Amino acid sequence: MTPITEVEGRKLALSNLEKVLYPGTGFTKGEVLHYYATVADVLLPHLRDRPVSFLRYPDGPDGQVFFTKNVPPGTPGWVRTAEVPRTEGPARMVLLQDLASLMWAANLVTEFHTPQWTIGSPGVADRIVFDLDPGAPATVVECCAVALWLRERLAADGIEAYAKSSGSKGLHLLAAVVPTPSDEVSDYAKALAVEAEQALPRQVVHRMAKSLRPGKVFVDWSQNAGRKTTATPYTLRARPRPTVSAPVTWDEVEGCGSPAALSFEAPDIAARVAGFGDLLAPLLDPERARPLP
Repeated sequence: MTPITEVEGRKLALSNLEKVLYPGTGFTKGEVLHYYATVADVLLPHLRDRPVSFLRYPDGPDGQVFFTKNVPPGTPGWVRTAEVPRTEGPARMVLLQDLASLMWAANLVTEFHTPQWTIGSPGVADRIVFDLDPGAPATVVECCAVALWLRERLAADGIEAYAKSSGSKGLHLLAAVVPTPSDEVSDYAKALAVEAEQALPRQVVHRMAKSLRPGKVFVDWSQNAGRKTTATPYTLRARPRPTVSAPVTWDEVEGCGSPAALSFEAPDIAARVAGFGDLLAPLLDPERARPLP
């Protein structure tokens, strides 16, 4: 029988709690739910008011993995949804505004992906993001060197960048910007990616062709497009182990000597939050937002 749990006055049927979802460690669905409940205070502010896309893996990363943007069938009426404009026509998507909604979504077994804009201003970004993706044999170590270059370049334009692990093999850089049309943010990000390639030609590529990537870091600027999304801070990823897209300090980026140094799993995050707080909290402060040049 599926247990019924009450969260903030909402009744949730949480199923298959003993099911192993991460075969690399034996991490179960119950532990997934516990993880999201534990980090809710730092995760929810990054989800709030942003339509959520779900990368679902109900049988673990070795099973079926599928991306869902529209409101999933069976979504409770109390979960907030909103109409989102798209080129192919409007769609209705989920907003995770509170703990009950978060736990409902976590029970679906999902990565959370969000755009760089909020539902009040679709296509007007309040964040800029760079997804640094290493092509083997490059690793996150090489991503860190590129991240440090981008950090200085953004600082030259008055923009303060923050970093998080991707939860996979790369690194994400984010910064708060004064609300700006996504197309303009994307153009600026592309220009910086091109500059990075010119400055570091042996280390960086700004074009998406996979044939160009071996041994280099692809600076993916395209996730600033209004239709694109990026893994939300603190989301679990569909990997063999329960890795997390975890905020990191610049000291950790500067000192990274091996991929393991910037790989964090669900059991690591509570202690990091207790020690650092939310390292990405400045992204939520409008006073920290800066205009693009």
